[in-house]
Amino acid sequence: MIDLYIPKKKRNYIPQELEMKWETLEPILGELLARDISNVQELEQWLRDKSELEAALEEDFAWRYIKMSCDTTNQSLVKDFQYFATEIEPKISPVANKLNQKFNDSPFTDGLDQDKYFVFIRAIKKSIELYRDENVSLLTNLQVAQQKYQAITGSMSVVINDHEYTLEEAANFLKDISRKVRQQAWENIQKRRQLDKDKLNVLFDELIAMRHKVALNAGFENYRDYMFQALGRFDYTPQDCYHFHEAIEKQIVPVLREQAEKRAELLGLEELKPWDMEVSTTGKPALKPFKNGEELIDKSIACFNAINPKLGQMLAIMKSNNLFDVESRKGKAPGGYNYPLAETGAPFIFMNSANSLRDLTTMVHEGGHAVHTFLTADLELNDFKHCPSEVAELASMSMELISMDNWHHYFDNEEDLTRAKKEQLADVLKTLPWVAVIDQFQHWIYTNPGHNAADREEAFKQIYTRFGNGFTNWDGLENEFANIWQKQLHLFEVPFYYIEYAIAQLGAIAIWKNYKENPEKALQQYLDALSLGYSKPINEIYEIAGIKFNFSLSYVEELTHFVKDELQKLG
Repeated sequence: MIDLYIPKKKRNYIPQELEMKWETLEPILGELLARDISNVQELEQWLRDKSELEAALEEDFAWRYIKMSCDTTNQSLVKDFQYFATEIEPKISPVANKLNQKFNDSPFTDGLDQDKYFVFIRAIKKSIELYRDENVSLLTNLQVAQQKYQAITGSMSVVINDHEYTLEEAANFLKDISRKVRQQAWENIQKRRQLDKDKLNVLFDELIAMRHKVALNAGFENYRDYMFQALGRFDYTPQDCYHFHEAIEKQIVPVLREQAEKRAELLGLEELKPWDMEVSTTGKPALKPFKNGEELIDKSIACFNAINPKLGQMLAIMKSNNLFDVESRKGKAPGGYNYPLAETGAPFIFMNSANSLRDLTTMVHEGGHAVHTFLTADLELNDFKHCPSEVAELASMSMELISMDNWHHYFDNEEDLTRAKKEQLADVLKTLPWVAVIDQFQHWIYTNPGHNAADREEAFKQIYTRFGNGFTNWDGLENEFANIWQKQLHLFEVPFYYIEYAIAQLGAIAIWKNYKENPEKALQQYLDALSLGYSKPINEIYEIAGIKFNFSLSYVEELTHFVKDELQKLG
C-alpha cells in the first residue's frame, strides 16, 4: 500500500522547532553573514544552509497567507500574517541583501559550476542591483495594503431568490437558459461591485503611489520598467509585449468575433448583452461535472491517475494531508491558487468552487501547479524552485489541455464530455485577448502614474474595445463597463503578473499539439521540463518541453489554426 503521509523533513542547519520571530532568526542570519568560507565546497554548504532557512521562512509565511485567505474575517489570522509582513520581513530584507553581496563578492563564486548556477547567479546580481534600503518599509506597506483587496471582495455577496450567494456562486446563474434569470444575476453582481467601487479605487490609487515611489527609489522612470527587472524578464521587453498584443488582436479577435456572431444566431438574439456570454448555445443547462468539493477532488485524483499514476498519487497525498480548501463561502478570499510549501515539498490548493465547468478547469490548472511543486521538491537549493511565471503557468495551462482526454471521469455521457471540451477550447482562445487587455492596461497605469480614477476608466474602455467590446452591446451599462477591471485580483495583489498567462497559453497549446501526436513522449518532455525548476533559462526549459519560447505573429497564427481545427473536429 502506498504511504500518503508526508514526513517532516529533517533539518541539518536550523533547529528542528524554530519559532519564527526576529529574536530567534537574528543569530542564524548573523552566523551566515559572519561565516568564513575558504573554498568552493564550503561556499556550496553555505548556500545549502541559507536555503534551508529560506525554505522554513517561506513555508511559515505560506501558512499565514493560506489561513488568512481561507477566512478573511478572522482578525487573529490577519494579525498573524501582518506580523510576518511588518516585523520579520523588513528586518530580514537588509540582511538578505548583505548575504547576496557576501555570495557575489566571494572569490569562490567563479569556481562554482557555471552551468548549474547560471540562472541563480544572474538573479542574485539583479537583486543586488535593485535593492534599496528606503524601499524596505515601502514594500512592507505594500504587502499589507494589497491584502485589503481580499477583505473587501471576500465580503461581497448577493441575494437571488431569497438566498444569499457569494459572487462566485452567483456567477453560475449567468449560465442559466433563461435570459431573464441571467440578466437579474448579472445586474445583482454588478450592483454589489458598484457599492465598493470607490473604496477599491482609493485603495488602488494608494498602491499605485507606493509602487511608483519604489520605482523612483530604485532609479527607474516608472514602475513598469522596474517590474520588468524585478520579475527577471531577461528574455523579452515591453515592446515585445506590445507586439504580442497586436498579434492577438490580428489573429484571435477575429475568431472570437466570428464565434460571437454565431452565438447570437444560435441564441436567437439580434445582439449579445454581457449576460449572454456564458450560457450554452445548445439550449441545455450548465454542465455540472461534480456535486461538491470532495467529489471534485476525488474525480480529479482519478483523472490525474489516468494520465499517469504518479500524478494521481500527488493529489491523493494532498487530500490525505488536508492540503485543499476548494468550496466557495462568504468571508473567503476570491480566486484560486496553488501555494508551494517550500520545506514540506507539497503544495496547498485554494479555490472557490461553485460546482461549474470553470471550477473543473481551475482544479486541473492548480493541479498542474501542484505537480510542478512535487517535481521540484528535492532540488538542491530553494531558489532553484522559484520558477518565473512563464514556466509556472506553462505547467498549469498545459495540464488543462492534457487532462481533457480523461475528463470522462467528470462526465457520465459522451455528449456532455464533448460539450465540455468545446467550452474549454473556446475559453483557451478567450484567455488571450483578456490577458492582452489586462497587460496593456497595466502598461498604461504605471507609465501614467499621475492619472485619476476617471482617467483610468477611460483608458480601460479604450483598451478593452480593441480586444473584445465589439462582441457585446454595453449601451446603458457604461458604469459597469468601465469597472470590469476591478474584478481582476492580479491588478491589486500581484502587479504585472499577467502577460505570462498568454505566453504560457501558447506554450500549452504547443504541448497539447505534441501530446495529440505522441502522448507518452509529450508527457515525458513536459515532466522533464517541470523537473528543472528554474535551473535553466526559460527558452531552454521550453525547448526541453518540446516547444518554442515564441509569441510572434506567425506562431500565434499557427497555434490559433490548430485550436480552430480541434474545435471543428468536435462538431
